Amino acid sequence: MPDYLVPIALVVALALLIPRRLVAGTRARPFAVRLLFVATFAVIIRYLIWRYTETLPVAGTGFAEATFAWFLIVVETLIWFDTAVLFLTLSRRRDNSAAASEGEARLRRMNPSDLPKVDIFIATYNEDIEVLEKTIAGAMALDWPEGHATVYVLDDGKRDWLKSYCARKGVEYFTRDNNDHAKAGNINAAIARTENPYFMVLDADFIPQQNFLYRAMGLFDDEKVGIVQIPHNFYNADPMQNNLGLRKVMPDDQRFFFETIMMGRDGWDAAFCCGSNSITRRTAMEAIGGGLPTGSITEDMLLTLALLRKGFVTRYLNERLAVGLAPESLSAMYVQRARWARGAIQMLYLREGPLGPGLKLRHRLMFLPLTWIVQPFMVIATILTPIICLWTGWSPLATASAQEILSLQIPAMLATLATLRLVAPKSFFPLASTVHSALHVPRVLPTVLATLVKPHGHAFKVTPKGSAAGGGEIDRAMIYWPIALILAAALGLYINADFDSRIVVDSGQIPILAFWAVISMILLSIVQAVAVSPNTEHRDERFEFNQPCTIATKAKEALTAQVETLSLTGARIGLEDAAQVPQNVRWLLVVIPEIGPIAANVIKHKGRQIEVSFHATTEEQRDHLMRMLFTMGRDNSTQAEGSIALALLTSIFTTNETSTPSRAPSTAPPPWLRKSVATEANSTV
Repeated sequence: MPDYLVPIALVVALALLIPRRLVAGTRARPFAVRLLFVATFAVIIRYLIWRYTETLPVAGTGFAEATFAWFLIVVETLIWFDTAVLFLTLSRRRDNSAAASEGEARLRRMNPSDLPKVDIFIATYNEDIEVLEKTIAGAMALDWPEGHATVYVLDDGKRDWLKSYCARKGVEYFTRDNNDHAKAGNINAAIARTENPYFMVLDADFIPQQNFLYRAMGLFDDEKVGIVQIPHNFYNADPMQNNLGLRKVMPDDQRFFFETIMMGRDGWDAAFCCGSNSITRRTAMEAIGGGLPTGSITEDMLLTLALLRKGFVTRYLNERLAVGLAPESLSAMYVQRARWARGAIQMLYLREGPLGPGLKLRHRLMFLPLTWIVQPFMVIATILTPIICLWTGWSPLATASAQEILSLQIPAMLATLATLRLVAPKSFFPLASTVHSALHVPRVLPTVLATLVKPHGHAFKVTPKGSAAGGGEIDRAMIYWPIALILAAALGLYINADFDSRIVVDSGQIPILAFWAVISMILLSIVQAVAVSPNTEHRDERFEFNQPCTIATKAKEALTAQVETLSLTGARIGLEDAAQVPQNVRWLLVVIPEIGPIAANVIKHKGRQIEVSFHATTEEQRDHLMRMLFTMGRDNSTQAEGSIALALLTSIFTTNETSTPSRAPSTAPPPWLRKSVATEANSTV
């Protein structure tokens, strides 16, 4: 083996030999994790010493080439600094589940009348009833003594229908005279009108699980805890999962942050409020003036910084205690990420932000919005550098030989990616992460640049949800731009493959640039695949249910069956044998224990399974379905074992088509079925 390949071989060998149990998961050994980070950073430092001493532009380099080289150096320096902060963050992960269990046991031993009272705020602006009803049902189903939890719907949309719905459900309804400061102002208005010692904040689409309060409230035994934050988990596919058809293979794009980074931040007392799924101690809020800060549109992070300055920390409980909606379309995702980027950057200009007085150095570092600023330029450099070099003959590393790149730069990159894969094997996937970043760079970068120049005075945009989110869209910009770049890369490779037309002078760098260009072309091809959203006819998410039911037709007696999957609007029903499946019928009477009789239209059947859609469930049945599906810990996001990288590569050559019903549902159930539903309903009263 050539000497210059030895470092790569060593990095790969160590990555394969390190026992995963030592560095990953809740039982990771802190010393092993820190030793891994130190070893990785030693490889990085070895590379950086060479980078800054041997590869700077030399005298006589043209202005354009020198500008290009210095751009890469600056971007790379910021990337490595951000990586160092990430390694520092992950070196001290904190798991609060054991403390939550101790707290829950203590709370359940207490007299219910002695448990603390909690106000539950559901902030809403323009979400429709299909979104809000689940959150309201979940808040009402919380396991907490009666009279000790009060649900408030905070409606900045001032909608009469929502006021009537709240009155019917028995929850409080608040509006205010204006919509100043958006969500922060909405919550502040509710804080001023309520008085319980704790308040819980839910976005309009986040549904708490029934044990949320018992799991989280015990962490407030520590007087310095001002906020308890729960991760954001989702019951639907995010745009990338949906558009590639990889929901059961690939985790959503926020898992690395919520499963790994936030636990690391908590170890340094730097976890932060994430807007929804949090409980706040009212006395902590009073210590900072009685309300959320309003200087940034990411008021949640600013709130955490304000509390840190008063000695209160945010504790993070990494448990699936609430589920919500991931962005339901590409356009919704772009709006969300641009808002997050703008809010994080706005904090740089505020005295209450990470550069203001009263914070420890580690908190300043961990709250800098470096990722939002650096990531767009990193993606641009990753994709465009080989294309630029192939067409100009410039070198990405001035004076560097191919052997030096293979000996120094490649090992540093591999060591970094391998380390993150080792410590976060279920949430960090480099290819998926890079594709996702590339997808929203054209939308986020203008926001980043505009906010750096002018931090305030921009329009506030709410992430559209439900019917407002749209769907079935094609992001044409992310179709055409990748095509242009792929063609440029391919033509650059073709030109440099011929000695007579070659532009790159150093023949040793051509294989590296070729490999890099191919990687860029693959990334761009996957981005194109993500940019096409399939038409989704049924939006309601299905959950594994596996509970008995009975079905009946007009001509047959009731058959015992199994509800295999269930949603608010339909089910997949399985029978013991395909011979039992009713043939040539459009309607069934389906009776599910605890739900009761439902008229169901047969969509299709295959083998021993029948797909049905429900017709006109009662409001009581719908409420019960929402509680059963969304508040009792059911998880429809479980990933199957498999190679995510291979699945992403395969997506380039496949089309994600959503199945549609084989025939349109009838408009109304027949008389016999209406009579059967009424009879069954009366018999269960």
